[in-house]
Amino acid sequence: MNMKSLTLALVLLLFAGTARAQYNQMNDIPYREATEGYAKERCKLDVYYSTNTQDAPVVVWFHGGGIEGGEKHIDQQLKNSGLVIVAANYRLLPKAPIDDILDDAAAAVAWTYKNIEKYGGSKRKIFVAGHSAGGYLLNIIGLDKRWLAKYGVDADSLAALVPFSGQCVTHYNIRKQQGIGPLQATIDQYAPLTYVRPDAPPIVIISGDRELELYGRYEEQAYFWRMLKLVGHKDVTLYEMQGYDHGAMPFPAYKILKDHIKRLTEKR
Repeated sequence: MNMKSLTLALVLLLFAGTARAQYNQMNDIPYREATEGYAKERCKLDVYYSTNTQDAPVVVWFHGGGIEGGEKHIDQQLKNSGLVIVAANYRLLPKAPIDDILDDAAAAVAWTYKNIEKYGGSKRKIFVAGHSAGGYLLNIIGLDKRWLAKYGVDADSLAALVPFSGQCVTHYNIRKQQGIGPLQATIDQYAPLTYVRPDAPPIVIISGDRELELYGRYEEQAYFWRMLKLVGHKDVTLYEMQGYDHGAMPFPAYKILKDHIKRLTEKR
């Protein structure tokens, strides 16, 4: 190869590398038909994607905030990593009942199944993740199959559920509406623990430090993990982020999420 050809080859290689690194973000896409004002305001999502990638793994991300607050966002650790990210808002307590909020979460996942190939994502590689309240919501809709079935989606087709410090008993702000304090746990139809089953998708449970977590959250998640193991679930793991409290634990947890995405997509 002469010098001119070598130079051209290097330029083309550099251009290809630059093209691979180009990402775009579409914001405030409605994920459901809504006529009511609050639903119109909240039921929107953002999509972050590479402009020239196909069949990429997808992360549907639900924010935290106690089901009473919070806004969709995409963490820097998830960007520029070959992933398509869908960050969804949902309605909040007390302006909306919990059933509507869970339905929002299911509708956002269903929108992803229907539309993600337009953004280079794969319907076979949809991971649902979220922090705190987001982890709680995904646990419910991923384990209780009725929520996604309403939209024609089989929850078992999800690549994995990855809750970051998600409540496993009935959420404390739902209990607050029932006049129950945050230290008195209940398990009812709004508790992920109610729906443990052996045939659920892979589950990666990530907690903060047990001594720093919110309201005994590590112990909830450890019990959740144990019950899944006892019913015969074959792919469930539990991590404790030593030294990280409830708010800070996502920082090291994103790497675990990406590691499991790599592990599980190699099988698909």
